Amino acid sequence: MGLKCGIAGLPNVGKSTIFNCLSGTKAQAANFPFCTIDPNVGMITVPDDRLNTIAELIKPDKVVPATIEIVDIAGLVKGASKGEGLGNKFLANIRETDAIIHVLRCFDDDDIPHVDVTVDPVRDKEIVDMELQLKDLETLGNRIRKVEKQAQSGEKDAKKEHDVLLQLKSHIEKGNPARTLNVEKENTNYIADLFLLSAKPVLYLCNIDDAAAVNGNDYVEAVTAAISDEQSELLIIAGETEAEIAELESYEERQMFLEDMGLSESAVSKLIRSSHKLLNLETFFTTVSKELKAWTIAKGTHANKAAGTIHTDMEKGFIKAEVIKFDDLVKYGSEAACRDAGKLFIEGKSYIVQDGDIIKFRFSS
Repeated sequence: MGLKCGIAGLPNVGKSTIFNCLSGTKAQAANFPFCTIDPNVGMITVPDDRLNTIAELIKPDKVVPATIEIVDIAGLVKGASKGEGLGNKFLANIRETDAIIHVLRCFDDDDIPHVDVTVDPVRDKEIVDMELQLKDLETLGNRIRKVEKQAQSGEKDAKKEHDVLLQLKSHIEKGNPARTLNVEKENTNYIADLFLLSAKPVLYLCNIDDAAAVNGNDYVEAVTAAISDEQSELLIIAGETEAEIAELESYEERQMFLEDMGLSESAVSKLIRSSHKLLNLETFFTTVSKELKAWTIAKGTHANKAAGTIHTDMEKGFIKAEVIKFDDLVKYGSEAACRDAGKLFIEGKSYIVQDGDIIKFRFSS
């Protein structure tokens, strides 16, 4: 399973700078609304110290980390839901992503004009939220009209679907994103195929200046208060500083730069890990033919489905999974030692793969 995150926000908030930091792209986009008509796409690796630890123990010829696809979506503006600017295209780009990294400008800079003149990240957030919600209301309205006649005719399932859709419509009309409505599990099938924009998980990224890199600023505090009742996460990032860090050649140089800033870790690394967790994903590892590889699955995935992540034939012919826990491999030092200590477990289809499991799948071809 791959994760596709869209970097969204108003024009000139630092989206392209952050995209460049994430993807390693050196090119700089102009500070002009709609400068990115077609979204840029980058593939980045997920930092995972466990991968390095396993590699040190088993000495593979090749190490393949988990990846995330990042899409730099051009800036949204008021009226996007009605096609203003390049609104329809922007919203379509967001619809194709699994999660949204919503960049908010939390810095002052007279050389970078704001599309609404003044800097106000809470207002900016509300603008984007409204456009996503208006588009969702349009989508819901179309579906409600479609099932209304069936519901009125007495069809039980259509009546239930109609009720759920009306409940969600009312929730969004009050200015709430779809993701904050607690829909009963048995009713989620009525809305799953709508692919509502405001239902997507969101990570708010406050783009700040160097002075606020450690403790944030008043803008960040305002955003934190504004999202207190949302099911969302917030990170701060000094976009220009991270761009400088990304230009440094060695790990040692980057660490020295961070230490001088009073930071222990790059915000980009935190962002990548947070993006990976945004969809409740976990990682398991395989070691086949001298290749150590990280695989991404949804939390709660059964062993046969995890095998299918590697290849559909492995899921169809699944026999068993040989599982070693990461901590046990570190403790005993090798697969053979884990086996001798009784720490290699044989699991069937119903086994729920745990984050950090090292697995060998046995299957019939």
